[in-house]
Amino acid sequence: MFNRVQLIQSLMKQKNLENYLEIGVFNGHAFFKIKSKFKIAIDPEFRFDLLRKVGKTILNPYNLYNKYFQKTSDDFFKEDAPDLFSQKKIQISLIDGMHEYDFALRDAENTLNYLSNDGVIILHDCNPQTKVAAGTFEEWESNGNIGTWNGDIWKTILHLRCFRDDINVFTLDCDHGLGIVTKGKPENKLNYNLEEIHQLKYEDFNTNRKQWLNLKPAEYAYDFFNLMHL
Repeated sequence: MFNRVQLIQSLMKQKNLENYLEIGVFNGHAFFKIKSKFKIAIDPEFRFDLLRKVGKTILNPYNLYNKYFQKTSDDFFKEDAPDLFSQKKIQISLIDGMHEYDFALRDAENTLNYLSNDGVIILHDCNPQTKVAAGTFEEWESNGNIGTWNGDIWKTILHLRCFRDDINVFTLDCDHGLGIVTKGKPENKLNYNLEEIHQLKYEDFNTNRKQWLNLKPAEYAYDFFNLMHL
């Protein structure tokens, strides 16, 4: 079964995808493991210091090439992305920032503007298993930040599948739900308007989970991306 880092590393190694963007880096758990000479980290508040950077560079020398942008992803795409991606397009992006519909949607659509034709976007936390995990950040905080918080990124997946004709979207049933976005004709589409999506509740999602997420077993990634089992 894949987790997000294993999937990224497999795509880089077997599909020759290199240029990497991560939104929501936090302590660098995923970011520092990636092997690429073009790595962009975005987070309004990195949770690591210089010593951790040095240690992670010793373990993975590719971290010498890291570029850090301590700001919101909205500001990054407004201020830095046009120049940064003028010559090199994004080939793999992990979106793992604020786990809320509107935030993740902006991150996905902004990333799509700079994604190469063979590029892959991975959205983390798309398949919450409980109502508590799928609540708002404020609700999670009010409960003492206990347990997993996935948020409602499932609505981002639903939105993209309703409104975009130029991308294919599905979700791998692993690692809290890995939403996969690639350029091309969609496998199928859904038909909800914005007001309907905003009003949907976790109970609606739980009833329609497989259809709305276009949920696939983790092994589907091997066939879709033509990957070898490692």
